[in-house]
Amino acid sequence: MTDDSSRAFVPGHVTGFFSVHEADDPEKAGSRGAGLTLSDGVTVEVEPAVETSMQLNDEPAAVEAVTRVLSALGVEARVRATTDLPVGAGFGVSGAAALGTALAANRTFDCGRSENELVAIAHAAEVESGTGLGDVVAQARGGVPIRLDPGAPEYGRMDGVPAWTRIEYLTLGERSTSAVLSGNTDRLSEVGVDKLVRLVEEPTLPTLMETSREFAREADLLTPEVESVVGDVLAEGGEASMAMLGETVFALGNGLSRAGYDAETCETYPAGARLEMP
Repeated sequence: MTDDSSRAFVPGHVTGFFSVHEADDPEKAGSRGAGLTLSDGVTVEVEPAVETSMQLNDEPAAVEAVTRVLSALGVEARVRATTDLPVGAGFGVSGAAALGTALAANRTFDCGRSENELVAIAHAAEVESGTGLGDVVAQARGGVPIRLDPGAPEYGRMDGVPAWTRIEYLTLGERSTSAVLSGNTDRLSEVGVDKLVRLVEEPTLPTLMETSREFAREADLLTPEVESVVGDVLAEGGEASMAMLGETVFALGNGLSRAGYDAETCETYPAGARLEMP
């Protein structure tokens, strides 16, 4: 990291269930739902540049939400993001890149924005890019976030499941978030609201996992391969579900490895996105 650059870490995020809520103002649009933030995340470094560019894991990348964040802040920067998380598989990598860019750019360029303002900028950038509806606000909070209302911090109330757990995940492929969100989401949203009511009544990890499985099935998002892996974990007495939106299975504890799968391991991340020391 150079003397005039800044760096931020943003936890990954898997969504268990959600409902879509549209609005003309992207800060008011978003989703309600719940999920888990992960100790595996995205580190973003921002430094001044003549022209904006971005790299993801040392490869040139074009993440529209990142470009929108820099534009909203009125700066040109070189953005370098690194992550061990699979991209396009339901881990909120684009949201993390946007939020990390907002936090790091604010310090690099002395923009003078508050945390909520930066979260709002990143959230709006994600919504306008069509790459996510609720990852940014969840990643800003950390823990096991419940999104009671849609939108940026000014509009979206948050709660959470008071728990910490080891997490395993297995990625089977990619799925386009924008493709799903651009389709008819009425049925998906109806199911998502039902599951949110259940979880609010009983805010525990087992309830989160059960409602997540029900959502994936009732919203017709399960693929045979994902369903098979989840079934194997359940057969071994574990808790697993599908990450929204991706071909990814996540499980509590050692559920996937007990079922015979070679899974990645992390844990829930109690803190939200943060700047790192210079």
